[in-house]
Amino acid sequence: MTTIAVLGNGRVGGSLATALTRAGHEVTVADRAPGAAADAARTARIVINATPGAGSLDRLVALREELRDKILVDVSNATVDGPDGLPDSLIHPGSSLAEHIQEALPETRVVKTLNTMLFPVMTAPATLTQAPDAFLSGDDPQAKQTVRQLLIDLGWRKEWITDLGGIHTARATEAAILFVPHVIRSSGFAPFAISVAR
Repeated sequence: MTTIAVLGNGRVGGSLATALTRAGHEVTVADRAPGAAADAARTARIVINATPGAGSLDRLVALREELRDKILVDVSNATVDGPDGLPDSLIHPGSSLAEHIQEALPETRVVKTLNTMLFPVMTAPATLTQAPDAFLSGDDPQAKQTVRQLLIDLGWRKEWITDLGGIHTARATEAAILFVPHVIRSSGFAPFAISVAR
């Protein structure tokens, strides 16, 4: 059992919290109440950033002390939305939100994952008709191993998890969000994941 704080109680944060609790972890969800995020992060071993990516960096920097020496799992994508509310462009082109978080919080071990799929797939990967991929980006091998085990607890098979390397590789997975609006407009809001065919 691991003590986990989920920052963000929307569809992503809520589904992750429910699934991780079901897997036997002790999970706290921080809502927008003053001090809630700090209280949750302070007592957790792992913190999951499921807040909207456009404002994530500022929110996390404000938690610098609470996040010191913690594993921060970043599942957000920082985008500018188009008129229909779907992602239109990246806030950090040529870089990534995860890289900016790691640079701002050098004493926090940041791992990027689960950001290349619609949120229902994060906690139910086996429901897709083809094997999905979950990618890991991060500079700390032990942190990535811990997050790999969390993914397995969420139903991800070992062979579906690919370690891409350091945190700089998150710029590739974050850019994949630009596929999402086009797929949704073409096929509707049905669960899918960006996968590598092998």
